[in-house]
Amino acid sequence: MPAGSAERAGEPVATATARPGASIGLFGSELLTLFRRRRTWALLGALALIPVLIGVAIRVAGDAPAGRGPAFLGQVTENGLFVGMVAVIVATPLFLPLTIGVVAGDAIAGEASHGTLRYLLIAPAGRIRLLVVKYLVAAVFCAAAALTVVVVGTIVGWVLFPIGPVTLLSGTTVSVGEGLLRFLAIAAYVAVSLLGMSAIGVFLSTLTTVPVGAMAATAILAVAAQIMGALPQLEWLHPWLFTNYWLGFGDLLRDPPVWDSFVDNAVLQAGYVIVFGALAAGRFLTKDILS
Repeated sequence: MPAGSAERAGEPVATATARPGASIGLFGSELLTLFRRRRTWALLGALALIPVLIGVAIRVAGDAPAGRGPAFLGQVTENGLFVGMVAVIVATPLFLPLTIGVVAGDAIAGEASHGTLRYLLIAPAGRIRLLVVKYLVAAVFCAAAALTVVVVGTIVGWVLFPIGPVTLLSGTTVSVGEGLLRFLAIAAYVAVSLLGMSAIGVFLSTLTTVPVGAMAATAILAVAAQIMGALPQLEWLHPWLFTNYWLGFGDLLRDPPVWDSFVDNAVLQAGYVIVFGALAAGRFLTKDILS
């Protein structure tokens, strides 16, 4: 879904990059452009619809049979705060990767397809600077996407179901306030989980002038990585897959919280950011943006 070039009209990006503080100005301009797009809000709206549908379905149909459905599903009617948790579990394998793939895959390819890429570099913005800014904007969207699912899920649960102290996986009960902080930590965990995929998407975006191709390839790689992660024959490969820790946020619902998965996940994602960031830089530095 390429963004319209009209969204660039009137933006003094090239001029801003020639002054001190150009990187911050360029980042602010790109971030503003992203969140001005109807497509961005449509993606966030689609993610927000997931907890809404889950909450309404449980409210209307009642509890699922014991042992069936996503984790925490049976706790929703007792404590609506778990709507956000169920929504995260449902959204992480497919829906979040799809939305992230759209934004990351469009980062460079979208500009190239509309001929706006050369104008971003006229001042000059600097190719590496522009690439870093594009990636940071995609990273901000990762955080926005994860927060959308968790926050909307919490609000829906608050409206449709009773709210009370949160029973953790270790059996300990914590206050509503601490429970909400734990859910925010889970949103941060999910956002971090998507950073490696964003780097892959930006790299793929430098390879083509067709944004849809980069978007689709990014999403397909996420699905393929999860399939490989489910095959015991490839167990040796699992620790290297960028999806390996995606659903490891349950450790944050223990008392005390266990941060090992968070740290391991962050290190793995940082590795992907470094590797695919370097590949993207190598490709973008030699890319003919005038063709």
